[in-house]
Amino acid sequence: MKTIGLVTPGGDAPGMNAAIRAVTRIAHSRKLQVLGFERGWDGLLTNNFKRLTPRSVGGIIQLGGTMLHTLRCPKFEEKEGVRKAAETLALNKLDGLVVIGGDGSFRGALDLGRESGKLMVGIPATIDNDVFGTDETIGFDTAVNTAVKAIDQIRDTAISHERIFIVEVMGRKRGFLALDVGITVGAEVILVPENECKMSQVVEVLRENARKGKRTAIIVAAEGVGDTAAIAKEIEKHTGSEVRLSILGYAQRGGSPTARSRLLASLFAEKAVDLLGQEQGNKVVGLQNGAISNIDLKESCEKRKQIDSRLLKLAEMLSI
Repeated sequence: MKTIGLVTPGGDAPGMNAAIRAVTRIAHSRKLQVLGFERGWDGLLTNNFKRLTPRSVGGIIQLGGTMLHTLRCPKFEEKEGVRKAAETLALNKLDGLVVIGGDGSFRGALDLGRESGKLMVGIPATIDNDVFGTDETIGFDTAVNTAVKAIDQIRDTAISHERIFIVEVMGRKRGFLALDVGITVGAEVILVPENECKMSQVVEVLRENARKGKRTAIIVAAEGVGDTAAIAKEIEKHTGSEVRLSILGYAQRGGSPTARSRLLASLFAEKAVDLLGQEQGNKVVGLQNGAISNIDLKESCEKRKQIDSRLLKLAEMLSI
């Protein structure tokens, strides 16, 4: 093991830079060279990389985003694209590749590993927290705290005007972010893609709250539950209350990573380099029951992480 590669395909997440820094410095401490491929999988198709050194990754631990940049790469989804990427790994005599990203990135890594025969190790970094095999991903804690801060401020306005606010957070397919945010801001209703949004139930909760004297409410909704603007109009129609919609958007993906996200980045990076040093590939590192662990890359790609329904019940009890 002499040289490893590093790539950050897919969507960015706070803490990716901390992971890049940690992988680079830990690898160099073990006499390994690191090549950072730029703009995700596109860098592997074009052989566009920079040599990463302990000095070149200095001063980035506190920065959001990824210094290697990222973009969507449709060509990599084709067989020819994967073959070209495999040629790049061989050309640069890479012994392994660290892929920092989410489940989509790991599916790409699985295909590339099969084509190239090189060792692949995934470091889960996504604000969606939907990677199977880890209780938490890099960036999730930061995104939760970003949303919580914004909603705390929105609640001040909601209370002042005695209004209902729907706050849309990210999560096109999964509701992990909405669930954690909803509980920690004391939301009256939490809407996630995993559960069908039944308007009659939402309206009944809001009416019951009104009977109890609650004149305001916060509804946290993952973007994947549907048209939140239409939901706002329906609630207004059936309750007679003023309803406002606030979409937090891409602010959740950026910003300085929290201490938690930085710590996970460092711990995951150490495990990833350890696995490569032991010539173990096709793995995804993660956090399970408080311990840093790893599972097979194929298993992580094929299995679906389940949302904790117990937390949804807890949210209901806390919102009375």
